[in-house]
Amino acid sequence: MSAQSILSDIKQRKFKPLYLLHGEESYYIDLISDCIEGSVLDESQKGFDQTILYGKDTDFSTIVSAAKRYPMLSEYQVILVKEAQGLKWKGDDDFLMKYIEQPTPTTILVFAFKHGKFDKRTKLYKALEKKGIAFESEKLYDNKVAPWIVEELQRNGQRVHPQAAALMADYLGTDLSKIANEVQKLVLNVPKDREISVQDIEQNIGISKDFNVFELNSALGKREVLKAVQIVDYFASNPKSNPFVVVIGSLAGYFTKLLKYHYLPDKSSAVVAKELGVHPFFTKEYDMAARNFNRRKLFDVLSVLREYDLKSKGLNAGPNTSDGDLMREMIFKILN
Repeated sequence: MSAQSILSDIKQRKFKPLYLLHGEESYYIDLISDCIEGSVLDESQKGFDQTILYGKDTDFSTIVSAAKRYPMLSEYQVILVKEAQGLKWKGDDDFLMKYIEQPTPTTILVFAFKHGKFDKRTKLYKALEKKGIAFESEKLYDNKVAPWIVEELQRNGQRVHPQAAALMADYLGTDLSKIANEVQKLVLNVPKDREISVQDIEQNIGISKDFNVFELNSALGKREVLKAVQIVDYFASNPKSNPFVVVIGSLAGYFTKLLKYHYLPDKSSAVVAKELGVHPFFTKEYDMAARNFNRRKLFDVLSVLREYDLKSKGLNAGPNTSDGDLMREMIFKILN
């Protein structure tokens, strides 16, 4: 069951007696638990029929005792166990199992288990899944960030240019909470009757439309030396906004995709987009970059990136060498 389906059911007051929200990505765990916390009871009822517990400060005996109570002022009582990964699951879960087999129908018990996956092989997990909802909030990988941004904006009735979505993805990383906050800025500030552009990203999120890792990838792919140098100089003068480690990570992703492009037997736009995890809008750019960087050169480039990744961490780098100096050296080697 998807997060949106769960949220839709909650808003329609179609509740389950048990929710296990787990996974490496906290965003959807927070979103669903916050929705339950904010939707089931009104403010006057929460003082009597809502209990918030924290995993490291409670135990299964306390949780089950609370879950067996009946609501006082409303149709349901809500028990939210936040940071549920802090519970001693191995020692006391038999006590919980007995409750799961016959949960109180007027109780909504939520376990927010963050920063890791719950063991799906256990009887406890299977029982929770059978009697309620077990939802895994999966980590979003780099190649899925731009599509997620597009989908989230579409859900809010807005369109975004592929280049703008890609720019956000490259700059913001994979932290969905951070990305969602920036998406909301666009929803609030850009009219729904027009497509969100790169200029909108610059104005509302603070990412320079001309000097960013996305444009650096493009400049290198086209072997636009002057532009690449200008971007690196900008990065060197704004190190907090453009950390060297982020730049290296972005370049590694780009050149790895470019190497993969070389090995594709079918280089049609649809196949390239699917295999590289990019929007079809960008496939022509990969075709051009592949002509500028053959396979042998790409292996050399990836070796350079590994070298400077180590140097960025202090290995084989001079004591007075700045990240800006290292970036300039790295770009020179990539282009020569």
